Amino acid sequence: MYQVLNSSRPARARPALRLIDTRRLERARWLEVRKAGIGGSDAAAAVGLNPYKSQLELWLEKTGRDAGLEKPDPKDTTAPVYWGSLLEPIVAAAYTQQTGNRVRKVNAVLQSPSVPYMLANIDREVVGAPDVQILECKTAGEFGAKLWKEGVPEYVQLQVQHQLAVTGKQAADVAVLLCGQRLVVHRILRDEELIARLIELEGRFWQYVENDTPPPADGSASAEKALRCLFPRDTGTVIDFSSDRELSAVFADLQAIRSKMAALGEEEGKLKQRLQQAMGGASKAIFETGEASWKRTPAVRIVGTSTDVRV
Repeated sequence: MYQVLNSSRPARARPALRLIDTRRLERARWLEVRKAGIGGSDAAAAVGLNPYKSQLELWLEKTGRDAGLEKPDPKDTTAPVYWGSLLEPIVAAAYTQQTGNRVRKVNAVLQSPSVPYMLANIDREVVGAPDVQILECKTAGEFGAKLWKEGVPEYVQLQVQHQLAVTGKQAADVAVLLCGQRLVVHRILRDEELIARLIELEGRFWQYVENDTPPPADGSASAEKALRCLFPRDTGTVIDFSSDRELSAVFADLQAIRSKMAALGEEEGKLKQRLQQAMGGASKAIFETGEASWKRTPAVRIVGTSTDVRV
């Protein structure tokens, strides 16, 4: 199965440089090399579009401040990273069987010839095919497969466009193994406009790294984790921001939002209890805009054309 993502007209680009050979490279050394630039798997986080990692967490990694961050264990059989690594050659082999395209490992960290901090580790190089040059292998379990229902997730598209930018190639296939039994292949073509924007935004992030200045937190769980790593304990001191109008405004906004949240929480409770009281012993109630079920947990589930909320 193929899905082709449209792109702008491809342009000639210079091939990547082989920064370092990875065939005998120890994992610790490989991780150090990755800190020297932005890799494909870093691209979405660098521009603030990775649902799992914030710019702040990525900045901690690139500046060597990530010692306190929990890292996935590559030998942990319960971690997705373990299965992704284990199944990569199987996905590559299945891709060849399904498409007829031959692939081979590159065994190198690649570097952009024009933007030195842009690096790439590609899963496989496609050989002998005039219309595609790179293969990216992915696996998705029951939860992760939901992210692929509408095609390649945005953060993976950015990873692939980053790889195309570094290598100068024109197209890549993304082969994803869904729930361990269905291989779907998506074709992504080089998009010059997107790559130009990606290079610009990655450059802004890399300035944070070079200037040793943290990017702003974005409100995500990843940024919260990064802040706790960056500031693991309080100093017991008092800092006065009363003359800082910007931060004072931020604090005032926080107070206002928390007040609204408290009020909304009270109103939510009243509405939920009013429905529970009206339903009595019934398990389900039907309304003009949806349905409500009360399973005596107590919980009410509201189902409608635009609402599906458990309260």
